[in-house]
Formats: sequence, C-alpha cells, structure tokens
Amino acid sequence: MATRQSAALERKKLLADPIMVTTIVVLITFLTLFILYPLAVLLVDSVYGKETGLTLEIFKRIFGMHTFRTAITNTLKVGFAVGIFSTILGLLFAYVEVYVKVRSKFMSGLFQVVSMLPVVSPPFVLSLSMIMLFGKAGIITRYLLKIYDNSVYGFWGITIVQTLTFFPVCYMMLKGLLKNIDPSLEEAARDMGASRFQVFTDVTWPLILPGIGNAFLVTFIESIADFANPMIIGGSYDTLATTIYLQITGAYDKEGAAAMAVVLLTITLAMYLVQKYVLEAKTAATLTGKASRARMLIEDRSVTVPLTVACSLIALFVIMMYVCVPFGALFNTWGYDFSLTTKWFVRVFEKYKGFKAFRDSFLLSLASAPITALLSMIISYLVVKRKFKAKGFIEFVSMLAMAVPGTVLGIGYIRGFVKGVFGSGFLQGIYGSAVILIIVFVVRSLPTGTRSGISALRQIDKSIEESAYDMGADSFRVFMTVTLPLIKDSFLSGLVTAFVRSITAISAIILLVTPQFLLITVQINEFAEKGSYGIACAFATILIAITYGSVLLMNLFIKYFGTSRKLKEVD
Repeated sequence: MATRQSAALERKKLLADPIMVTTIVVLITFLTLFILYPLAVLLVDSVYGKETGLTLEIFKRIFGMHTFRTAITNTLKVGFAVGIFSTILGLLFAYVEVYVKVRSKFMSGLFQVVSMLPVVSPPFVLSLSMIMLFGKAGIITRYLLKIYDNSVYGFWGITIVQTLTFFPVCYMMLKGLLKNIDPSLEEAARDMGASRFQVFTDVTWPLILPGIGNAFLVTFIESIADFANPMIIGGSYDTLATTIYLQITGAYDKEGAAAMAVVLLTITLAMYLVQKYVLEAKTAATLTGKASRARMLIEDRSVTVPLTVACSLIALFVIMMYVCVPFGALFNTWGYDFSLTTKWFVRVFEKYKGFKAFRDSFLLSLASAPITALLSMIISYLVVKRKFKAKGFIEFVSMLAMAVPGTVLGIGYIRGFVKGVFGSGFLQGIYGSAVILIIVFVVRSLPTGTRSGISALRQIDKSIEESAYDMGADSFRVFMTVTLPLIKDSFLSGLVTAFVRSITAISAIILLVTPQFLLITVQINEFAEKGSYGIACAFATILIAITYGSVLLMNLFIKYFGTSRKLKEVD
C-alpha cells in the first residue's frame, strides 16, 4: 500500500513539473523516430510488396539464394569461434590481473594498454596489419618464413582479427566479476586440501559461469554485427553484414537487403535479449556486493610464470599489429621497398583531400559527442531517479541500439528517410545532410553512455537531490546543479567515448554518407579495398593519433578537474 502511494505521489510530482514532462516526451519522440521507426520500416519492407501486399515472397527469394544461406552459415561460424576465443583470452587476462602477482610493472602496464587499444582505434586497423604481416607480401610470411602464396583472407583471418579486437571487452567484464568473488570461499577450499586447479573448477568457475556466458554473447553479437573487418579481410568469405551491404550497393535490391537486415537483426536481438534479461540477472544474483577483504595473490612460480608469459606474448603480438600501421605509412612500397618516406602522408593531404576528410569527421564527431553525453545522462537520470510508466520503454529502446548492427541501421535510415511513411518534409530532407550523420553517431554511442551513467547514478544517495527539491529547485536546476556535477567524471568519459566511437565508425555511415562529406573511415575502407595500403595506413595513423590524443586529454582533465579530486580535497 505504501509503495502504491509513493508511486502515485511520484507521478503527481512528475506531472507538476513541465520541464520533466517535456523532456520525457522529446526523448520518446527521438527514440521512436530514430531507432524504432527505421527498424519498423525495414520489417514492413520485408513483408510488403506494392503489387502483392503482405507476403513472405521476399524472404522465400532471399533464402533461395545460395550466397545468402552461405553468408548465414559463415556468420554463425565466425560468431561462435570469436565468442569462444575472445572469452578464453579475456578470462586469461582477467585472471592474471585479479589473482596473480605480476612482478613487472611494465607487463602490468602493457596489459592495460592492450585492453584500451581496440576502444580508441578504428575497427579495421588489425585487418590492415594482418594483411601486411601475414599476406602474400607480408613481412613475416614472405620475408621471415619464405612463404610466397599465403592467404590471410577468409574464416581464420576474420576470426583472428575479431578475437584480438573484441577480447578486451570480455577482459573488462570478467575482471569485475572476479574481483567481486569473496576470497574466503576459495581459501576455505584450499585449507581443505584442494589444488589451485580444483579450486578454480569447483569454486571459481561455477560462480563466474553466468558471467562467462554473458561475455560470450556480447562478443558473439559484436562479431556477427561487424562490417569493417569482414569487408577488408573476408575476401570471398561473405558474412551477413557484407552481403547486406553488397545487396543494396551492388544489386540495388532494397527489398532483398531489407529482408536480409531483418534476419540479421532477429539473430542479434535474440542474443541481446538472452544476454540482457537472462545472463545479466543470473550474474548479478550469483555475485552480489564486493569481496569482504583483499585477496592473497598467487605467487607460486609454477602458476605465475606460464600465465604471465602467455599474456605477455599475446599482448606483444597485439602491440606489434598496431605498430605495423604507422610503419605501413612510412615505407615506400610495403612488401617490396622498405625505404622510409613521407610521401603517403603528403598524398593524403595534397591528392586525396585529407584536410576535408579530417575536418568533416572531426566536426561531425565533435557535434555528436556532447549531444550523446547529455542524452545519456538524462536517460540515466530518468531510469534511476524517476518513476513513470514510460521509463521501461525509454531504457529498453535506448539500449536497443547495442543489438542493432550498423548496416541494418543504415538501411533502415535509407528506407525510412528517403521514401518513408512520412513522405516529403524535414525527415526526408535530412537524408544526405550532416544532421542524419550526427543522429547516427548519437544513436550508435547512446547505449555505452547510458550504461555508464546508470552505474554512476546508482551510487548517489537520493537524499542529496531531495534536499534540493525541498528548497524549491525544479528538476532542470537539480539535474544541472546537483546531479550532473556529481557524475562529472562519467559525463566526461561518455563525452570522449562518444567522440571516439563516432570518428571511428564505419558500418552505418558508409551507406549514408554522400559526396558532400568525406569521412576518414570511409576513405580508409576505400583505399584498403583497392590495395593502396600506404594511403590507408597514413589515414589510419592520423586517426589513431587523434583518438589517443582525445583520450589522454580527457584523462588529464578528469585527473585535475574531476569529481574525485575535489572529493579528496574536501576530505
């Protein structure tokens, strides 16, 4: 009874706040128009024909295509392989960091660098490196191993590259889970005579099993939705993302591409729902709270040496892959003439409109970043701090973009805003403009910022904001003067993450960008497909420098002006 009265009082207070009501209406409109509407248009396109009306003929046609059936099989094979390998590597790195005493600070720092690299790098950098190191003209295969006909294209090329790209995601997820295991449970098993291997299999493994499944599904979704890596290193090994892209750009079959996109979306959405509502809940139920005390790290050399060596070799291999890109931009002709030159950087700016590409990418990403960060914090605030009927809708739809592959979203925007149900007007006019690119950047980065904001807001005591309301402040003033300053670090982190994700995005915007704009990632993809690796590496090197510079500036700003520093000064 008290709960009902509290909820009724909360709704009454909400309706009396016009700013909050307006914000909720605007958010629902934005999420409906730019996430749900494009997906709904795709669904309608796939089951409705102008002459036949409602029909499943389009699905029958695409499933009758050998290339499409092969693409589904290929996609699922790669997804399962990448999910398994990424989870194993992520668990290895997480276990070493949480359980093993790493004596070398250099190695510990190296592991942290490797975990951050894929976050701030373009999604296809490792594909370029793989081709330049292990391809037919690769330094390792051709010059060290004397293998002249090696091909890195296909299943194993995609699997290796995606595994190295996505395993840090598993590492970060599993590291948090392992830290939350109470060490007294494992130590009790040790005291009873169990070996370290038995403790891991009988105590640790059952506790983190839901988290392992969670990490697997996250990387599985990332893998099957990935467009850039299969496009560059896939060769004739087609995946769903590349098949959809070729169906609309090569075959000009919009209805067929829409149906294919619905199939891919169905797979990713099903996996997302299992991950979100089944495995996350089981993980939270298994591991609650934090460890009661500090863990005694393993110092036994029979354990520390092999695990540290394995992590070090993998980390050094990943670093080598990334270092390969700037060298690819400095060599005269990769694989034949290794004399140093700056001609590729010069050509980027003099011949290939590099200044325009970097300016357009930088300005569009810069415009989308604060919008994304602010929207994420507002959604997080509504989800955590407010009670209203549409709260579940806002939370679900804002996180839904995580499960929508970029190519699917891109086709949805084409079908929805070129000749959508709205016909002419503003929504049709945004196609081909900067507005639609900014909106795509915002939608793609929204789930990451929202998750970060929700985690930060759950740590703030409700009484802090309630005291501001009691003093007569409205919701806007409370959010801007109380809530936002308290989650400043999360807001700044979301700002830079949104910028980095936007400037390195490729899968959705490659279908939406027009000749009016030049974007760096599209240029890299174009030159990599042509085999112009010097130009592609020059573009990628400058892009990596921009993204790393942004992250370093953000870290410095938070260090000297962030919330945590101010709290320390107060203490």
